[in-house]
Amino acid sequence: MDLDTVRTFVAAADAGQFQEAAAELAVTQQAVSKRIATLERNLGVRLFTRTARGAELTIDGQAFLPHARELLRVAERAVASVHSASRPLRVDVINSRGAASGLMRGFHRAHPEIDLDVLMLFDIETAVTAIRSGAIDASFRAVAVPGRPLPEDIESVRVLDEPLQLLTGPAHALAGARSVPVAQLAGHRIWMPGIVPGTEWAAYYDDLVAEFGLTIEATGPNFGSDALLDTVADTPALATFMGEQTRLVWPAGLDLRRIPVTDPTPVYPHSLIWRRDNPHPALTALRNYLGSTQPHRPDSETWTPTWTQRQAAPRQPSATTS
Repeated sequence: MDLDTVRTFVAAADAGQFQEAAAELAVTQQAVSKRIATLERNLGVRLFTRTARGAELTIDGQAFLPHARELLRVAERAVASVHSASRPLRVDVINSRGAASGLMRGFHRAHPEIDLDVLMLFDIETAVTAIRSGAIDASFRAVAVPGRPLPEDIESVRVLDEPLQLLTGPAHALAGARSVPVAQLAGHRIWMPGIVPGTEWAAYYDDLVAEFGLTIEATGPNFGSDALLDTVADTPALATFMGEQTRLVWPAGLDLRRIPVTDPTPVYPHSLIWRRDNPHPALTALRNYLGSTQPHRPDSETWTPTWTQRQAAPRQPSATTS
């Protein structure tokens, strides 16, 4: 059913005259008559009776009118559902306990009026595909993974350099340290069963190992953070890395220690990526917020792999460029 004919029918019913309906719709009276005739032909009934005062609804026209109004309301809701200004901003944060999730919680507190859908996608290829298709608006990732540059229609900006910390149990040799130089970790076993080959975080830790001669073991099944914390707490020879802003809570009896890594501090480079032509107005608000949250860290005090972007997040990003 042609919605233009339905819209014309409702306008004529409300006006009571084809001429007034034509003026409201900015078409000719002849066009109104043709649309009504087409609708009547499609429905197989007469909708109006011409009178000296204009046009009156027939019994069939009266029956059809509330349904015609509902058809137009449904059409308006369908259009609104895909209009960027009226739908939630959809952002991938990878996992619920990491730094990206924390950044989005801060954004929500700063902008409670903006509707958000927060998703968790696994790898960068999936995220980029979702961004390009419009399934999501943005994703937090480390870019660009060696040999896998971002497509030309994907924009990115560095938004957070997150320092790594060493997590140990109470009996670990470094448990009492207030901080530990990264070079001093050579020879210690660092266990990270959540590293998955081919991901951007696997590429990051591969470069960290190569740069500082570390030993990172990804052996064994990944039973999640609770099992990891239990094992580290009970095994003096094992430690693990975690981001400074990773939110983990454990029983007091585990007595785990989070120790800053220094000289230089390895930082994980979180970037926001999005499609260059994405018109969602809340995306600009998110970028402005992220640009105001990045603390200044001198490059001489930090380390990231050479393949990560070096630029800092701009304080006031524009709507179209980073």
